[in-house]
Amino acid sequence: MTTEQNKKSKLIALTLAAVGIVYGDIGTSPLYTLKTIFDPTHGLPLNGPNLLGVVSLIFWGLTIIVSLKYVTLVLRADNRGEGGIIALMALALGSVSKGSRLYLVLLLTGVFGAALFYGDSVITPAISVLSAIEGLEVATPAMKPYVVPLTIIVLVALYSVQSHGTAGIGRWFGPIMTLWFLVLAVMGLVNIVHNPEVLAAINPIHAYAFMINNRIIAFIALGAIVLAFTGAEALYADMGHFGKKPIRMAWFFIAFPALALNYLGQGGLLLAHPEAISNPFYQQLGAWSVYPLVALSTIATVIASQATISGTFSMTKQAMALGFLPRMRVLHTSESEIGQIYLPAVNWLQLIVVLIAVVGFGSSDNLAAAYGIAVTATMLATTILTFFVIRYRWKLNPLLCWVSTGFFLIIDVTFFSANALKLFHGGWFPLMLGAVLFTIMLTWKRGRQLVFQNLQKHAVPLDDFLESLFLAPPVRVPGTAIFLRGASDGVPHAMLHNLSHNKVLHERVMFLTVSIADEPWVAPDRQVSIVPLGHECYQLNVHYGFKDEPDIPNILHLCTELGLPFEMMETSFFLARQTVVTATGHGMMPWREHLFATMSRNARDAADYFRIPTNRVIELGTQVEI
Repeated sequence: MTTEQNKKSKLIALTLAAVGIVYGDIGTSPLYTLKTIFDPTHGLPLNGPNLLGVVSLIFWGLTIIVSLKYVTLVLRADNRGEGGIIALMALALGSVSKGSRLYLVLLLTGVFGAALFYGDSVITPAISVLSAIEGLEVATPAMKPYVVPLTIIVLVALYSVQSHGTAGIGRWFGPIMTLWFLVLAVMGLVNIVHNPEVLAAINPIHAYAFMINNRIIAFIALGAIVLAFTGAEALYADMGHFGKKPIRMAWFFIAFPALALNYLGQGGLLLAHPEAISNPFYQQLGAWSVYPLVALSTIATVIASQATISGTFSMTKQAMALGFLPRMRVLHTSESEIGQIYLPAVNWLQLIVVLIAVVGFGSSDNLAAAYGIAVTATMLATTILTFFVIRYRWKLNPLLCWVSTGFFLIIDVTFFSANALKLFHGGWFPLMLGAVLFTIMLTWKRGRQLVFQNLQKHAVPLDDFLESLFLAPPVRVPGTAIFLRGASDGVPHAMLHNLSHNKVLHERVMFLTVSIADEPWVAPDRQVSIVPLGHECYQLNVHYGFKDEPDIPNILHLCTELGLPFEMMETSFFLARQTVVTATGHGMMPWREHLFATMSRNARDAADYFRIPTNRVIELGTQVEI
């Protein structure tokens, strides 16, 4: 096979994989979108003009919001090939100075968007699987009492297998979702052929007329129309896994045509049979198709949920690396794919909240009210951050920046405002989840800053300390001692305790400082730098990206290549375990200090996080007041 054929084959494989992972969420939206828009509680009459207007809004929303904003513009804002709101926030923060007010505004915007992503990641599995199982009600109303229990069984099974990873079944995601989109397209075409007048909805004048003629009711309906665009954020977040080209090809050649045809087809069905609004998706082909569609829909929604769960794990890992969440246990579920990870704490907490949503809301119609507000708020945050990237980082023409992002900002604000009306009808749920995560992330970030400031106040300059230490040097013992220290912590507390209690110093001493850069990956040749300090003492600086896997034994291997060999069985790692003590009168509010102290006590220890062999670790305790 030639190089060109190999590239083409790889591109096709990545495109197929992107169909399965990236577009699962938006691909399952036809299950519930039109049913929710014309729900009687919204007060929107189901008639020809309204139906054409709604379908036109969905068609042009897919074109403008997904095709133009995300696939064309936002995908360009990659952080060394990585996407997602955390990567975008890191890019935006790099475009302004740390001391400016804009830095804080962008930081809060990015953290808020990331927090709302967690709210969205709870609603997606709940509404997707619930709406698929609800197809059984179309087959026979007698199944209604079993919808929620069956949904719970499917979700518990899905979260229970997360620890095994998706390496085995992941290869089937692409083909299954491609089949799903093919079925969507065929069902849509069948109904378009029977009711070709629905093609008039492609004319945007129908969308305009719908908004003008219905005004307030049309504005309220926008809160449900946005359900057709949920999952757009996922295609940006997954850019690092697949690359821009496969994601764009998967959208324009598979996902977009299938979705457009299916929404037009559902519109054609409702023009001829308005009574089908009870569940238009499952009535597109007649009664014979309901059970096969329920089976395929359930599989498709499980895949869509899997993509969201995996995205949550990835987002959490990035947030930990950037200092917004405490260290948690991270397990790798694949030997070949570094991005396939499993976080037990996140997995089970998310399952609990998802089950609460399923039982509490009870139906996809009720959950739909909660869905849109998290999605539109995240979209709004993405647009704001994108402006700062293209204006201040890329230095593009100011008029071009304002016009391009301003156009999308108006759309995002409009959709967010429409969804804000649903605040007391379920919209509070993802906002509450987002607010909790927002508080946790900012509390951890601020708490770490206070700990750093406290350590700085009592820090002993390392150079001065070493100079005075070797005026009357302590006894040197064989082996290597590695002390972890912050970028400007001074002498590590563990070293002071060791000298105070043991009165000895190893024949070789390393001060290890780990820094996380505002970029996803740092090349191995840039990860390590060694600074000799004299008397066989060295400063070892390690640089990671926020998606890199911390691995200190591997770093020591790189040091060997740089001329500083290590023998692990003769190396001891000295760590200072910090016990946070709250104090009144300064720092944060008392409840936030207690929250931070609790998180600090339960955080994963540094040795485990950096993959340091436990039998080579010596921990010495120290108290830090905040």
